[in-house]
Amino acid sequence: MNYPRLTDEFRLERLSPPSGRVRVVLDTDTYNEIDDQFALVYSLLSSKELEVEAVYAAPFYNDRSSGPGDGMQKSYDEILKLLELLGRSSDGFVYRGSTEFVHDIETPCRSEAALDLVDRALGSKDGPLYVVAIAAITDVVSAILIEPKILEKIIVVWLGGQPHHWPDTRSEFNLRQDLL
Repeated sequence: MNYPRLTDEFRLERLSPPSGRVRVVLDTDTYNEIDDQFALVYSLLSSKELEVEAVYAAPFYNDRSSGPGDGMQKSYDEILKLLELLGRSSDGFVYRGSTEFVHDIETPCRSEAALDLVDRALGSKDGPLYVVAIAAITDVVSAILIEPKILEKIIVVWLGGQPHHWPDTRSEFNLRQDLL
């Protein structure tokens, strides 16, 4: 894979707090737990700070789904339900994510969400696109595998992982869903 070289200066600049309204896409397993429902609604109601451009339904697998594809579809339906309650259209705004998890570091899981992220990141708008991922990182990793150049255009904020001193990752749901 031919990834762009990101200098230390570039990466440090990206860590600076943003000023003004931030362009955001939200990648969420909304049906999995209620925190994602709150995050989606809060993001949409924070229009002075956030310009939510798209919402991606992420896969998940636990006792609330029969597999990652079922989890993604349930999340997609839940996103539509929340948007309806808010009186907001889903047209051109909500995208289905992957129906499986990433299996290796070279093969993306192509989905509407991953392809939209590539297109949106490479689009002509100014400033970085913040990718707020509060689920398995499948669609984000897949978008990067499809088009590594998006690394120059996005800032990923991911809810997943443990502190470095933690003995294992078994209890971190978002991290253990994918190989990556």
